[in-house]
Amino acid sequence: MKRFDMRSGYLRKFASLLLIFTVSIFSVGVYAADEKIVDNYAYYGFEPELITNYISNGKKLGFVRIGIELMVKDPEDLLALEHHDPLLRAAILEIMGSQTADKVKSLTGREEIRRECYDTVNRLIEQEVGRPIVVNLLFTKYLYD
Repeated sequence: MKRFDMRSGYLRKFASLLLIFTVSIFSVGVYAADEKIVDNYAYYGFEPELITNYISNGKKLGFVRIGIELMVKDPEDLLALEHHDPLLRAAILEIMGSQTADKVKSLTGREEIRRECYDTVNRLIEQEVGRPIVVNLLFTKYLYD
């Protein structure tokens, strides 16, 4: 007659499976409860990337190429961003074109430029839509020469 105790391989496997099953049920329940709380963020990317000149110090012409993603809370806001893409693109290009080489090439300067672009985009979209919809503006690519 076979004895069933914790040293038995079958009982250990059964206990392990039972533990995994129990943990997975609770984690699915927690995930489903948390999912209702989490916002459904979406991203709008400017295609093609933005390329413009900046104010350079010497004879060499400086340029910057940036990839930008706009983060919104509601995916339905992507339609408004797509509709106003030319306005927002022109404003960002104007901001980038008025920057000095020192500001474009420094990390703190880049953050100041990003913040200025974010504020301008939100101000413009608020004028057009009636509310600011952009949660964050991200530089996904930032190349300069």
